[in-house]
Amino acid sequence: MLYNFSIFAPEMEKVLRVHNVNDYARYIGAPELHPLVSVIHYDELEHCRHSLNNYDVYGMFIGDETLEELTYGLTTYDLHRHALMCVAPGQIGGKADTGEEIHTKGWALLFDPELLHGTDLERRMSAYTYFSYNTNEALLLSAEQRQTIVNLFEEIRSELLHSSQQPSDEHCRHILVHRLALVLEYVARFYEMQLATPTRENADLLTRFENLLTRYYRDGLQRAHGLPTVRYCAQELFLSPNYFGDLIRQLTGDTASGIIRRFIMLRAKELLVSGMPITETAEQLGFDYPQHFTRQFKNHFGITPTAFLKTKN
Repeated sequence: MLYNFSIFAPEMEKVLRVHNVNDYARYIGAPELHPLVSVIHYDELEHCRHSLNNYDVYGMFIGDETLEELTYGLTTYDLHRHALMCVAPGQIGGKADTGEEIHTKGWALLFDPELLHGTDLERRMSAYTYFSYNTNEALLLSAEQRQTIVNLFEEIRSELLHSSQQPSDEHCRHILVHRLALVLEYVARFYEMQLATPTRENADLLTRFENLLTRYYRDGLQRAHGLPTVRYCAQELFLSPNYFGDLIRQLTGDTASGIIRRFIMLRAKELLVSGMPITETAEQLGFDYPQHFTRQFKNHFGITPTAFLKTKN
């Protein structure tokens, strides 16, 4: 059996290219049930090895034991028991193969974007932002939540087994998409519950966010990098942009970009009131053009900077 390996440049490690769901199934010795969907129960595998994977498909993995030193992009992490992690096409994740056979526990569901083509679920996929979370932001499942997801995985596998003789059956496709949609919705619900659960890390996130923006301007970073972005703030706070954005929305009801914009506009008011000209204020805040600043100021406050200054005279 030939496997498509490439080299992961930072560590020069071999990477398994998962072009389709069965590339991964074959590599770990799991049954091939459908060309576009794979459900794997790791407990049943006799010969399994770690692999560092470059995905062209979506994947959802439930670990029923603690896994150490996994890789996600350029980051390493430990995956705790009963955690669910998700990957999307274009991402790299897993653990490099050492040649050692392992006996791991858990489940995996992989599905090809082609399965969703032309469906309502395809149009909704961008709403499931957890596919772009860092893996250290994995969903920590309760026993009940885990069983809910596993039950759905088993239903999908049962459908695959029953339809294995007719993999192109359109009824099968509709059933698979429907059950897959249930999985994605349950995961979204459970993530929302996790985001809403108070933790010590989340308790001071807003304070750290505001302090970060203050330091950004105190250190003059806007002169080199322009306006602060959600991606920059998330990186500095050691979160993925999507997880950071979803967490901020859960905590405040506002978007992270909205909070950044409000911070900048309040700072703009302070600079204008202090006597700084409009053009210089725009430059000081990191806007490329004064017109851009004027437009954002009016959108935020309902009046232009010029009109605002007249009310202060």
